[in-house]
Amino acid sequence: MSTATTGRADPFKPAARVANQRPDVWSIINEAAAASPVQPICNMGQGFFGYNPPEFVIEAAKNALDRVECNQYSPTKGRPRLKKAIADAYEGSFGRKIDPETEVTITTGANEGMLSACMGFLEPGDEAIVFEPFFDQYISNIEMPGGKVIYVPLHPPSDGTTKTSSAGNWRLDIQELKRAITSRTRVIIINSPHNPVGKIFSREELQAIGDICVQHKILILSDEVYDSLYYTPFTRMSTLSPEIADLTMTVGSAGKIFQCTGWRVGYLIGPPHLIKYAAAAHTRICFSSVSPLQEASAVAFEEAEARDFYATQRGEMKSKIDHFCTVFDELHMPYSIPDGGYFLLVNMKKVKLPEGYEFPDRVKHRPRDFKMAYFLIMEVGVAAIPPSEFMTDEKTHIVEDYLRFAVCKKDEALDLAMERLRGLKKYME
Repeated sequence: MSTATTGRADPFKPAARVANQRPDVWSIINEAAAASPVQPICNMGQGFFGYNPPEFVIEAAKNALDRVECNQYSPTKGRPRLKKAIADAYEGSFGRKIDPETEVTITTGANEGMLSACMGFLEPGDEAIVFEPFFDQYISNIEMPGGKVIYVPLHPPSDGTTKTSSAGNWRLDIQELKRAITSRTRVIIINSPHNPVGKIFSREELQAIGDICVQHKILILSDEVYDSLYYTPFTRMSTLSPEIADLTMTVGSAGKIFQCTGWRVGYLIGPPHLIKYAAAAHTRICFSSVSPLQEASAVAFEEAEARDFYATQRGEMKSKIDHFCTVFDELHMPYSIPDGGYFLLVNMKKVKLPEGYEFPDRVKHRPRDFKMAYFLIMEVGVAAIPPSEFMTDEKTHIVEDYLRFAVCKKDEALDLAMERLRGLKKYME
């Protein structure tokens, strides 16, 4: 009697969670940049730095590589020296002592920290609220463990097409947030300073969100990876009340702080009853994070304050933003003045795309900002990101006239981009 079984009709069929993804914005922009006749491209798209970390950080990495123990596995929750350095660095802004053993865990980048938090607390069918526009990785972080994403929009200022104003004027409607909450709501993700808007949520906004979470017993995942780059008052969600702190995990990034995004050193800070399970998920995702770069990050945190790194970096980034904005003042294009971070959202409604301009298939059926981004790359030689990638299809109209520029580049790169952007004058009304 035969025991053979019938094989799968398609043994190479991928899981649904990865099978039906449309071409992502990064692939579209990078391919267009490579094909542009205007070279070299001024890459103002992805948010990686155009320059090295400070020398003391690089030296710390070199020194770590010479040590045997820094080239082997680290404890799954992170190297003790780094956890202590983070606890010490954050106790001032948290207003209390932080226990490095129970309230800090190290992750392979902030994104993996968010995935670990979602894996640790979301069951299939649980709902997670995100504010759109959102960082695109939030969605897969929620959906991988079976969660359902619920979207609540931020609303741009009503005069955003004609007037420059603070990114803080992008508004969250608290009543919309309340209507989005159900018995399945498990977590709210908030990003402040915000990517791509540049908004820092006010203390009053955070308090309103926090109070709702306390009332409904909803966890808070507070993405604060741009916390060293604030130009208006910055409040941490976990500092608002003991009840809110009890529900909050704060997400941080040594890579964002110390200008080394490729190091992939992130961390979570929160109460032991939350960190314990996020750390357990991290153990199953990647076990531990890169040892020598953890050690170098520890040195960076230990020495940053004494070297006046934070204030210097903040001042330099604000100067870059102010300088880059002058080209849009010249062009009379309104923008959202960032409260924090290094992204600039510019309203480009005044730019008229030539009638009959040919766009590739993967662009021509996308919203106007995709077409604008492609046009900018091909005709001007400047790459920017269309923010509709960070919106649901139903809400793309909110941002379809905007482009996001990353300003964390060398001054000469900013100057070249500005000179090229002046070439848009012939396409404007």
